[in-house]
Amino acid sequence: MNEVKIDMEKNTASYTEQVSDYIKSDDINPLFLCGDSLQVLKDLPDESIDFCMTSPPYWQKREYSGGGIGLEKDYKEFINNLLLITKEIYRVLKPTGSFWLNLGDSYQQKKLLAIPWRVAIAMMDEQKWILRNDVVWNKVKGGMDNSKDKLGNVHEPLFHFVKKNKYYYDVDAIRSNPSQAKVVNGSVVSATGISGVRYKRQIELSTALTDEQKANAFTALENILNDVREGRLSDFRMVIKKQQRTTHSDSSGLSGRAKELEEKGFYFLKYHPKGSKPSDVWDIIPEDRQRKDNHFAPYPEDLCKIPILATCPPDGIALDPFAGTGTTMLVAKQYGRKSIGVDLSEEYLKVAEERCSVLV
Repeated sequence: MNEVKIDMEKNTASYTEQVSDYIKSDDINPLFLCGDSLQVLKDLPDESIDFCMTSPPYWQKREYSGGGIGLEKDYKEFINNLLLITKEIYRVLKPTGSFWLNLGDSYQQKKLLAIPWRVAIAMMDEQKWILRNDVVWNKVKGGMDNSKDKLGNVHEPLFHFVKKNKYYYDVDAIRSNPSQAKVVNGSVVSATGISGVRYKRQIELSTALTDEQKANAFTALENILNDVREGRLSDFRMVIKKQQRTTHSDSSGLSGRAKELEEKGFYFLKYHPKGSKPSDVWDIIPEDRQRKDNHFAPYPEDLCKIPILATCPPDGIALDPFAGTGTTMLVAKQYGRKSIGVDLSEEYLKVAEERCSVLV
């Protein structure tokens, strides 16, 4: 069984020394540090972390082992405390790094406080974070809601932040496997049954295209079909003037697609040969609440997989400043990444150690 490093007062080295030694090592077993997240983060070197993902305690939801953030009497104080954490994360994150933040909301006197978005907006306005995506985590089997005057709450946001316009992102690592094209009676047929015959007929009979546009459309369609045949595309759609509806907008001033349609008479929607990338709505069942590890709100492993694969380099280091029972570190290790987990609760970190130790 692999040994997972964990600091429970028995290690007298400073957080800075432990992290520095860990970064230099080849060990992918997680490094767990027991302590206040803010204080530990302040001891980490500038621009030393490639990836951060965390789910802090939500305001006034639960009393976690060890206390800590989330127990403030005023939600504004909670937001301010959380922003101190995100400021330090910004400092320790590399310019190419990503930060994924999962944060649930709270009600006060029937008012939904919009805490996740208050935090996200403050991070953008006050700390220079760039928000790239807000993912909707649909919990599928959310908890029971007995309220008689509102809808049930079954989703939470997951924000993807970066520091710079250029950052590490491996979109191919998260694509779904595409269906394959096939050849029928000598003609290429896409995975969804497109052979090009219908498009050729529409081009031929079009009264909206000029003769030049028709000739160009026939040539372009044949090139696209050849790309499918040779495996450079998995599928495609063709939009022809006055035949199919344009995407997004008919205004050439607002839509590049509409402008292309106006000038050329057609355009293509091309499907990547390695498959499609995920959308920003994720259907993921919450972690089993019947677990016996005494942690009331561990987030599911599936929530971490896309962020880690897409935005943490294979030789990168992941960080979770609210490690809890170690889900971020567990998934990071599954995919061969080094990781550092911080938590105030020694009890939770012992569970995290046990979870990560079973991976060999």
